[in-house]
Amino acid sequence: MQLTPEKQIEILKRNCVDLISEEELLERLKEGRPLRVKLGVDPSRPDLHLGHAVVLRKLKQFQDLGHHIILIIGDFTAMIGDPSGRSATRPMLSREEVIENAKSYAHQAFMILDKDKTEIRYNNEWLGAMTFADVVKLAGKYTVARMLEREDFAKRYQEGTPISVAEFLYPLAQAYDSVAIQADVELGGTDQLFNLMVGRKIQEEHGLKPQIVMTMPIIEGTDGKLKMSKSYNNYIGFTDEPKDMYGKVMSIPDELIVKYARLLTDTDEQVLTEMEKKINEKLVNPRDYKMWLAKEIVKQFRGEEKAKEAEEYFVTVFQKKEIPDEMPEKQIEKGNYNIVDLLDKLGVGTRSEIKRLITQGGVYFDNNRIDNFKTVVEINLEHILRIGKRQFIKILGI
Repeated sequence: MQLTPEKQIEILKRNCVDLISEEELLERLKEGRPLRVKLGVDPSRPDLHLGHAVVLRKLKQFQDLGHHIILIIGDFTAMIGDPSGRSATRPMLSREEVIENAKSYAHQAFMILDKDKTEIRYNNEWLGAMTFADVVKLAGKYTVARMLEREDFAKRYQEGTPISVAEFLYPLAQAYDSVAIQADVELGGTDQLFNLMVGRKIQEEHGLKPQIVMTMPIIEGTDGKLKMSKSYNNYIGFTDEPKDMYGKVMSIPDELIVKYARLLTDTDEQVLTEMEKKINEKLVNPRDYKMWLAKEIVKQFRGEEKAKEAEEYFVTVFQKKEIPDEMPEKQIEKGNYNIVDLLDKLGVGTRSEIKRLITQGGVYFDNNRIDNFKTVVEINLEHILRIGKRQFIKILGI
């Protein structure tokens, strides 16, 4: 049964950061036809990670609601390089690099999207066919002043950092993709908002209704600080081995558990709210929720059996085999402790040494890495403290 436009809006706007505009989307849905929904990806690297999954999952929602999905592989625009968020001009890729990367992009996207219901287009089809006169005509539809409204361009201009003319062409090329396929909706991360809005303007200039723009949050990587990226080596890849994918999810900071669950699983919002409350009030061990999350994510990409195997591997290797049968025991009064105060109380070292250990990633409490001096842990019944690779202390709450 086809859902009403109002019900579709309720589903589609969940977790969105920008929706420009809800009124336009509702109007378009009321036309009673499948909308043409676009996502453009530049194959600057050969692999997708969970950061890409956030937008792909939203695209899948449109697909499940009966709309027409168009995945545009930017085999032409990748040779320019998307300057979004860049503080310097990005190196151009060769045609050969782009083609090779594009193959794996399309294959991996189908780990989330329904292949039989997805139209794949390569933007070299129309951008590569443009003459220089066509490019000049397109460039004439947007001003330098408008381009410099973009935050990264404005900052680089003020600092005197070079901006190539090719970088100005990138948003126009991406916008022309929307003209070529007559997109009703375009999705992207929040870092793509400017480019997507240029698409609205260029569509209007070509006599089309401007596309609805929808942006999704950028998720932090396993370090919990920088956005997920292969460049920062903090990514969880679609093609990671199940045990590695599971282990990487287990390494994320506790404060990201609910965000990952919200953006990467279909968990009900009421359940997420309760989960967040229990974690914040230290009513549960966050590790238990993290293990659930890791299994859910592996299951999406590798199926139930592989997810179960990954969980068993993690439990065996990281929760059992690495912990020695015998270790020093320390009794500590139950309660909440700042991690530095706790290690100081246990005589692990001086406070400066303890902080250095934390900075180097060498402190684990119940198999959760501690990377913040302000972290507060709860002493309840029994806990394992690991310092470095070989020093273990069993903490008994009294």
